Amino acid sequence: MDTKGILLKYWGHSSFRPMQEDIINSVLDKNDTLALLPTGGGKSVCFQVPALIPEGLCIVVTPLIALMKDQVDNLKKKGIKAIAIYSGMSKMEIEVAINNCIYGSVKFLYLSPERLETDIILMNVQRMKVNLLAVDEAHCISQWGYDFRPSYLKIAEFRQHIPNVPIIALTATATPKVVTDIQEKLRFPEPNIFQVSFKRDNLIYVVLKEEDKLNRLLRIVQKLGGSGIIYLRNRRKTVEIASFLNKNNISANYYHAGLDSKSREKRQRDWMQGKFRVMASTNAFGMGIDKPDVRFVVHLSLPESLEAYFQEAGRAGRDGKRSYGILLYEDADIADTLFFHKNSFPELKFIKSVYQGLGNFFQLAIGTGKNTVFDFSISDFCAAYNFNAVQSYNSLKFLEKEGYILLNEAFYSPPKIYIKIGKEDLYKFQVENAKFDKFIKVLLRSYGGLFNEFTKIHLDDIAKRTNQSTEEAEKALGTLEKFGILSYSRTKENPQLSFLTPRIDAKDLYISRENYEKRKQSSKERLDTVIEYATNNTKCRSQQLIGYFGETESKRCGKCDVCIERNKIEVNELEFDTILDQIKPLLQKQPASPEEVVSIVKSGNEDKTLQVIQWLLDNDKIIYNDEKKLVWG
Repeated sequence: MDTKGILLKYWGHSSFRPMQEDIINSVLDKNDTLALLPTGGGKSVCFQVPALIPEGLCIVVTPLIALMKDQVDNLKKKGIKAIAIYSGMSKMEIEVAINNCIYGSVKFLYLSPERLETDIILMNVQRMKVNLLAVDEAHCISQWGYDFRPSYLKIAEFRQHIPNVPIIALTATATPKVVTDIQEKLRFPEPNIFQVSFKRDNLIYVVLKEEDKLNRLLRIVQKLGGSGIIYLRNRRKTVEIASFLNKNNISANYYHAGLDSKSREKRQRDWMQGKFRVMASTNAFGMGIDKPDVRFVVHLSLPESLEAYFQEAGRAGRDGKRSYGILLYEDADIADTLFFHKNSFPELKFIKSVYQGLGNFFQLAIGTGKNTVFDFSISDFCAAYNFNAVQSYNSLKFLEKEGYILLNEAFYSPPKIYIKIGKEDLYKFQVENAKFDKFIKVLLRSYGGLFNEFTKIHLDDIAKRTNQSTEEAEKALGTLEKFGILSYSRTKENPQLSFLTPRIDAKDLYISRENYEKRKQSSKERLDTVIEYATNNTKCRSQQLIGYFGETESKRCGKCDVCIERNKIEVNELEFDTILDQIKPLLQKQPASPEEVVSIVKSGNEDKTLQVIQWLLDNDKIIYNDEKKLVWG
C-alpha cells in the first residue's frame, strides 16, 4: 500500500497537508530528516505513515508520558498496535512490552529518552526489527533551547545500536540556532530540513496593555464566543478566573498539575466535548490537545519564552477559521516576571541542599538508587526539611537539566492485568480451584489480549459481573497474582521522581558554575524577547513572532493590533518602513523638531512623513521633551 492509501485507510484523508508528503518521502528514502511544523501541523503523520509501510516497528522518543499515552491510545483506536514504556511500570510490564516488540506485530514503541540508556532496552533493541527512529519535541536536545532534556543527548549514541535506521526529528518551535544544534547533536550526515512557514493566516495575534485585565477578559470572551483557553502562571489564579467567568454566566473550569489525575482527565474530556467553554489553566494543560474549534487563547501572565507562547497560542484555530491569540499585560506583570526569573535560579548551595534532602527523604545510601522511581510529593518533601517550595521546585528542575533526576507530573495509569501462564495451564487451574472459575471466565470474556499484553481493566465492571464489591474483586486479583496466574498492575496517579544516576554525596555534586551562568543568561534573553514582543507596538505581531523563528521576509498580517493602527494612516507598508528606518536612528541619536525630521527624511512626501510621526506619537514610540523636540521613547 502506498502512502496515500495508508493515509486514507487509517486517517480517512485523501490528501496530505503541505510538506507532509515531502517529509514522508525523505524518510522512506532513508534520509535523516528534520521536520519543522507549527503546532497543529500534523507532525505525527510524518513518522507514522512511513513507519507503517516497511516491515518492522518505529521507536518514538518523546518526553511526556501523557503525550505517549494519548498517541498510543489513538493508534490502537485505528487498529495499529502500539506500546509505551515509561517510568513507574513494573519489571514484568516492561518485559512483556519488549517481548511483544520482538515477537509480536507491534508497529510503534514509545519511549522516554531516559529509557534509551537502560540495560533492558539496549540488550533487546537489536532483536527488534526497527525501521525508523522518530524524535518528537526535538528542540529538547539543544542545551540552550527553552526545554532542554539532557537525556536527549544520548540519542546519537543509541543510534549505534540500530545502524542504517533513518531518524526523523520533529518540532514546532525551533530558532535557527536550535535547528542547527538538533542536526549536529543527532549526527545528521548532511543538513536536511523541511519547514512549513510558521505563519498562521487565520490566527490573529493581539497584545493589549490593560490595567483592568479582568473586565477586558470578560469582554473578549463574550465577544468572541466559542471555546477557549486562558493561561496563567499560578494555580490559585486558575481557580479565581474560572470562578469569575462562571459568576458572569460563562461556563468555565480550571486545570493545573496539583489536581488529582482523574479530575484532570475528566476536565480535559469535558472541555473537549464542549461541556463548558473556557479552561483556565497553567501551562500543564494543552500538550496533545487537538480540539479544532478553539477560537481564542488568552495569556493573562507573560509566558517564559516566545517558544512557549507560540506553541500555546497556536492551539487556537486548528480548524482554519479565524481565531485569536491574545496577551493581556500591565507594567506590574513585567516586574513580576523578572522576579519570577530571579527565583528560577536558586543559589548553587541551596540546590545541593535539595539534592542532599532527596537522598535522605528516600533513604538512599550513597552509590545506590540509579533508575529507581519514587512517588513524590513536593509539599511533603519541603515540609520535611523546611524548604521554600518555589525555590525547591526550581532546584529540582535544575538538577533535572543536569541529568541527575527526572520529574514526572502526576498522570493516571489505570489498573492492568496480564495472564502469565498458557491457556491449558489456566484451564487446569480453574478445574482445580472452582471458586476462581467464574471470576477468571469473567476476565476472559470481558477483555481480549490478556495472554499477550498488559490490558486495562475496570474494577467496578468486574465487581458487578462477579457479584462482588470492588474491594473483593481487587483482593481476588491479588490472590491470583500470588498464585502466579497473572500479574496485576495497580492504579497509579502520583507525581514521580526518578534518580538517573546513583546517589552521591552532595559535596561531590558537580554543577558547572559556567553552565549555571549560561543557562541563567540564556533564560533571561528568552524572557527579554517576550517583554520586547509585549511592548513593541510598531511591528506586526506575526512578523515579530515568526521572525524570532528565522522567517525574516514575511509581510505584515494586516489584522493584529499593530497592523490595525497602521492601517488607519494612508501610508503603505513599504513607505511606512522606509520612513521609520530613517526616523528611528535619527531620534535615538539626538532630539529633533518635527520640521527637522521632515527635512531629513527622504520620502518625497512630507504629509506621509508627518502621518508616520503622528502614529509614533499616538503609540508612545516617540515623545516630546521639555524643549518641545521629538525623542525616541
